Amino acid sequence: MRIPDAWNGEVVISGAPGVRAQYANDLVIGDWVLAQGYAFASTDKGNVGASFWDDGSTPGGSIREWHRRVTELAVATKDTVTRVRAERPHRTYMAGISNGGYLTRWQLENRPDLYDGGLDWEGTLFRADGPNLLTSLPTALKEYPRYAATGDQQAHDAMIAAGFATGSEFLWPFHHQVYWDATQRWYREELDPGYDGDLKAGIPFCASGTPTCDADYDYASRPQSVKDAVRSVELTGRIGKPLVTIHGDLDTLLPIGTDSDVYDRLVDGAGSGDLHRYYRVEGGTHTDGLYAAFPDRLRPLLPCARTGFDLLTAWVEDGTPPRADRTVPRPEGDVLDTCAL
Repeated sequence: MRIPDAWNGEVVISGAPGVRAQYANDLVIGDWVLAQGYAFASTDKGNVGASFWDDGSTPGGSIREWHRRVTELAVATKDTVTRVRAERPHRTYMAGISNGGYLTRWQLENRPDLYDGGLDWEGTLFRADGPNLLTSLPTALKEYPRYAATGDQQAHDAMIAAGFATGSEFLWPFHHQVYWDATQRWYREELDPGYDGDLKAGIPFCASGTPTCDADYDYASRPQSVKDAVRSVELTGRIGKPLVTIHGDLDTLLPIGTDSDVYDRLVDGAGSGDLHRYYRVEGGTHTDGLYAAFPDRLRPLLPCARTGFDLLTAWVEDGTPPRADRTVPRPEGDVLDTCAL
């Protein structure tokens, strides 16, 4: 918890992205909101690191713990700030990236009483009937090596069919090396530990055809118990407070077509569309650090997230709804400091 001397009476809660520590959002969220007078609190969600799934709980239990820890943090932060400042916070927001965005969605669906609104920055989507991480990543692990080696058109088409955006091909090598393999194995172990028997999170970078290789994982054919584990952590779209979602259209870890596009439809289908604004950002990808390598093709999402937070607070506090859902074009000129949603 961080409480500024010049406190504005409001609080921002966050959960760490990925499986990182509670300090992961200090630079991109915490320092910025503190400078505006908000108190800020973050959690590592109760389990952290590459073996977050190894906590002795039933499948999905480590993720379910994330929900409890964020709820506990929100309650504890309000109580602590009240004791320190002798005043109860009059607004509480939640903001998060990736898994933190997932937690923002979940909290506004399940504990809207604790918050006034949320910022969802490329949140993860879990759905028992799909899509989810386990329905897209195995295709990448199986098909990308073939495409990289030979330019095989069928392998390329399979990647696109799995949700990876046309035009994102230049990002595939990095994601194959860094993200896809580990993410698939860790989350599959959390939600379906029986797939690889006694192995712990599978075989790194195994080739398709290797027994129990995650490149050959087929979520649709797995037992009902696996779907039940995912259902225990899935999102429904039934948000109870205003939510602003931003997502890059070149996201190559959580493809936008199988993630936030789907979540936006869930929100509308749940009858909560008037509480949601969704901005698809052209040239945005999951990791802003990649902008430095491809400045002519990418744009960082951080300025868009900060604009989104300002739109959220104006919506909640001034009754000024943000403009309707839209795709935000990549502008000419400055993309490092500004983003007009």
